Amino acid sequence: MPFSIVIAPFIAFTVALGLIWYLIKGNVLKVLDHPNPRSLHSKAVPRTGGLGLMAGILASWAFLPEALPLFIWTSVTLLVAISFADDIFGLPVSARLLLHGAVAVWFSVTALSDTHGWMVLAVTTVAITWMLNLYNFMDGSDGLAGGMTLIGFSCYGVSAWLAGNEPFALMSFCIAAAAAAFLLFNFHPARIFMGDAGAIPLGFLAATMGIMGWTNGFWPLWLPLLVFSPFIADASVTLARRGLRGEKVWQAHREHYYQRMVQSGFGHRNTALVSYLLMLAASTSAIWAMRQHSAVQFGVGIAWGGIYLLMMWVFDRYWRRHSGNP
Repeated sequence: MPFSIVIAPFIAFTVALGLIWYLIKGNVLKVLDHPNPRSLHSKAVPRTGGLGLMAGILASWAFLPEALPLFIWTSVTLLVAISFADDIFGLPVSARLLLHGAVAVWFSVTALSDTHGWMVLAVTTVAITWMLNLYNFMDGSDGLAGGMTLIGFSCYGVSAWLAGNEPFALMSFCIAAAAAAFLLFNFHPARIFMGDAGAIPLGFLAATMGIMGWTNGFWPLWLPLLVFSPFIADASVTLARRGLRGEKVWQAHREHYYQRMVQSGFGHRNTALVSYLLMLAASTSAIWAMRQHSAVQFGVGIAWGGIYLLMMWVFDRYWRRHSGNP
């Protein structure tokens, strides 16, 4: 274990750093994200960073003191492969959702069917499918998804460590370490993007590891929701609004709060820094509340709900004035 504490996250960081650097400098895998009316960047940028990030994670997991379940390895690898194919060719939405749902069902049945009923399995399947897609929706500004990965999985690691499970903590720290390497190239001005090959499997891991931590007694069920609430709140409210207006929620757009922050003058850098403060506050309060009485935990959840509603109300008013839309 002492050897793994140092070497596994180091391998994750080093492999991700070296491979991402090679993907930027080498003349390989020139998959570019070209600007369009719905994007926030102004020049073509490689969208292969997720390959280096996920390679660092998978390489480091081989050095963990306990073997991970086979369905986690297989699911992550499958999601990386299919999502990279989508980055290159643009797969139909129905095909992507079918695969995402199938992977979510596989996890739910494999991990929960022995201890929970069909209702829990159904809710879990929907939650995983939503989480891996909303993570992709929120990967649209320099440094945003990388920062959420670094902070969110670091919180998972600390929480698992406090619960006394070092292997699960190391698994999380490896993801955070690979994200730190990715951020060196993705913070504004970004030299490489994560792409679906990074965002989709990271969303899957955020959901499934959150559920595994809950079923193993490392943390309460609400902790993953609060840790990743900056992404969950933005994506869920934005997509709900688009759905109520009869718009196609799966189509690319520029209506997320983080996108409007960039457009309204905050810029990529300031939007990322403000988001980091929000992520750190949510994660820190989750770690603190986890060890408090249930009434305190409930109060923290209510408080964060109020904070998000207030922030959205304030920014909606600001956006209406900025855009001239009453």
